[in-house]
Amino acid sequence: MKQMQTREATPVSINIRAKARQRDIIDQAAERLGRSRSDFMLEAACRAAEDVLLDQAFFTVDDGTFAQFQALLDKPLPPTDKLRQLIKTKAPWENDCSRAVSPRTDHVRSSVGGF
Repeated sequence: MKQMQTREATPVSINIRAKARQRDIIDQAAERLGRSRSDFMLEAACRAAEDVLLDQAFFTVDDGTFAQFQALLDKPLPPTDKLRQLIKTKAPWENDCSRAVSPRTDHVRSSVGGF
């Protein structure tokens, strides 16, 4: 147990190469959040890594449990008032944004079909 605690507490180096433009945008974002470049990059990388790992998680169950699971999926619960309200609610990205968009962002949006 002590060895595991020591390993978690001991900082290690992670070296990567980046273009100046990549570094600059990372620095700009980190500065806006009041963080160091290292903290910002580690947080973003860990969040992305966790997403990948969680998206690819799978569970092994016996045949009986899987049959019960399938039966539940085939017979969903009736909708509630909260679910009906949720379905009627626009997603945040569907709402009109009145914030200014930088020219570079406009270029990026137009290059991917206006999204």
